Amino acid sequence: MGMGVLPRFLRPSRQALTHASNFLAKLLAATAIVFPLHAVADPADSGGFDLLDYHGAPASRGDHSFNIFFDSGAWHGYSLPPASEAATGFVGPFIHSLGKGQWEGSYFAHLALRDADSMREIVLAPDASDIAGSHAAPGYLRRVFAGNDLKVEQTLFFPDSWHAVVKVELNAASVHRLQFAATARAWPSGFSGPKAFGDGVEQRFSGTRSVLSTRLVAANGEAAKPAVVSGNEYSLALEPALTVGPGRPAVVFIEQRFVYDSTVEQPPAVDYAGAWQTNRARWAGYLAPLAAARLQGLSSDDAHRIAAKAVVTLIGNWRAARGDLHHGGVIPSYSDPNYNGFWAWDSWKHVAALASVAPDLAREQMLAMFDYQAANGMVPDCIFLDKSGNNARDSKPPLASWAALRVFQATDDRTFIAAIYDKLVRYHRWWAAERDHAHDGLAEYGATDGTRIAAAWESGMDNAARFDHIAMLRNGPNAWSADQQSVDLNAYLYEEKQALAELAGALGKDDDRQRWLHEAEELKAVLQARMYDAQAGYFFDRKLTDGSLVHIFGPEGWIPLWAGAASAEQAQHVAAVMLDPQKFATKLPFPSLAADDARFSPVEGYWRGSVWIDQAYFAIAGLRRYGFARDADVMALRLVTNADGLAAQTPFHEVYDPLTGKGLHAQNFSWSAAHFLMLLQD
Repeated sequence: MGMGVLPRFLRPSRQALTHASNFLAKLLAATAIVFPLHAVADPADSGGFDLLDYHGAPASRGDHSFNIFFDSGAWHGYSLPPASEAATGFVGPFIHSLGKGQWEGSYFAHLALRDADSMREIVLAPDASDIAGSHAAPGYLRRVFAGNDLKVEQTLFFPDSWHAVVKVELNAASVHRLQFAATARAWPSGFSGPKAFGDGVEQRFSGTRSVLSTRLVAANGEAAKPAVVSGNEYSLALEPALTVGPGRPAVVFIEQRFVYDSTVEQPPAVDYAGAWQTNRARWAGYLAPLAAARLQGLSSDDAHRIAAKAVVTLIGNWRAARGDLHHGGVIPSYSDPNYNGFWAWDSWKHVAALASVAPDLAREQMLAMFDYQAANGMVPDCIFLDKSGNNARDSKPPLASWAALRVFQATDDRTFIAAIYDKLVRYHRWWAAERDHAHDGLAEYGATDGTRIAAAWESGMDNAARFDHIAMLRNGPNAWSADQQSVDLNAYLYEEKQALAELAGALGKDDDRQRWLHEAEELKAVLQARMYDAQAGYFFDRKLTDGSLVHIFGPEGWIPLWAGAASAEQAQHVAAVMLDPQKFATKLPFPSLAADDARFSPVEGYWRGSVWIDQAYFAIAGLRRYGFARDADVMALRLVTNADGLAAQTPFHEVYDPLTGKGLHAQNFSWSAAHFLMLLQD
């Protein structure tokens, strides 16, 4: 593949092609990936380069309202200045581990250049003639400026989870001697302001052991002067002067390092010679599997763009191991201050999607949750940097073995499966031991503290109408069940037994494999006999008190199709309900409550009618599993084309309005990205 067919949203500038970004172009060419153009008339138009719009300026320290660039598991991120801003540099940093995430820098890496002979200031302006301009691409932010015969490129990227680096490359058509300085401004706050520390600057944050440090590194050997601090502003400069001329570019790195706990963390030094190329190779690896992204009826341009945006979203929500998080993983959304941790249900879904594009991260995410597995096998609902905030009042729906199987299918990594198999078994057995009140083989959602709210949380469908009238039943010490056997829970457990059987077979545990398959068949028979209503043609929850079915039409009723637990006849009737435009075949299909239910409230109701992309994905996969491929194609295309801004720069949302397609609640939502990605890959 020639470089000319790279899409504008991934295509490097003319000058960058001469330098480091050529590496990515060659890698993409080698893997024969085609990321097509996306309807941009002018090559300099930022809409053709960016998957997400990273321009913005915070109105307050806690402003989460616009997109922030994170990569490599970093806990600090940056944005491009507003499009109207002509000054050099970037906005930030935003530090996600402080409070619920807050800005600790107003701007970063502003350049101050002077002619070393005349001492005149060199005024730089955005270079509109450059094809890259001021844009974001997978793995970096870039700004391009020109002035006084100079061309200046600033590329911000992450070599690892501790360091953000701005690579400044200066080129000139004639020889210049330049005095070089970079300035920044810390956010005015109650925390200590910047302090000079040798040739760098440090910021410390009261009540924490976190440190933000900034310094200059010149590729040509120039030394950094002592830092100058004035209030909340600081400046870093080099000496002697930089010499720039034809065929003699100057390269300076502005490094900003964030350490969460300075008493234990020992970040490695940045390998400036290879850091950019390593970044490009890593991102080429993420993007390579997307060559197969497609959906019947969707243009390949849009399929590739949506898939790439999904990967950018997942990697942007990646946070490395810090504090009481012993492995890295993907948070639900940095845009919502309440989602600054790892949730079990989210994690299993992130793992399933990451398995094919970032398997190392998928393994980390799986291990992060099992780091807090209890002695009885329970995996907690959510975990945080400070484990005192962990929630073990409930667990989450069991999809861990399904996720682990996705990793194995993508990597053939038996070592990982061997290390986690017993943990998966203990988690699976916990459900039978502490969430089967009647001891009849069907489980219920529940809680460790006996509260109804924690039982609803354990379902993952917090305020779903089917839980309006549940009561709690005690099973034993710290073990309670709702008085309602949930069809989705038992379908998930059926799928888990199937997955465990496959994993056991891969490990040569044939006795285990046979046992899991036998248990799966037994559960399947019970599901079909006791949780299906032939008159309604749908699966429902079942009350423990009198055995009656809870006749509320929600996504739980199609999970047996996704898991393969329904009979062919049952699946035919369930599919008819799913494809009924009065119930689930809405403009954006598969709402979390049937549209003809009196409680249907998709905008205000959360799990009462909004479309959750994970449940829509399960619906489409269930239709495919039972041979309704054409219907699945129609619904999948409707889902992708009617979700607001999916092929544009609009972030993925937590939920969507089934009647309008409008995105609602948290932006940059990881499991939405994960399931759109799987929809396009599967």
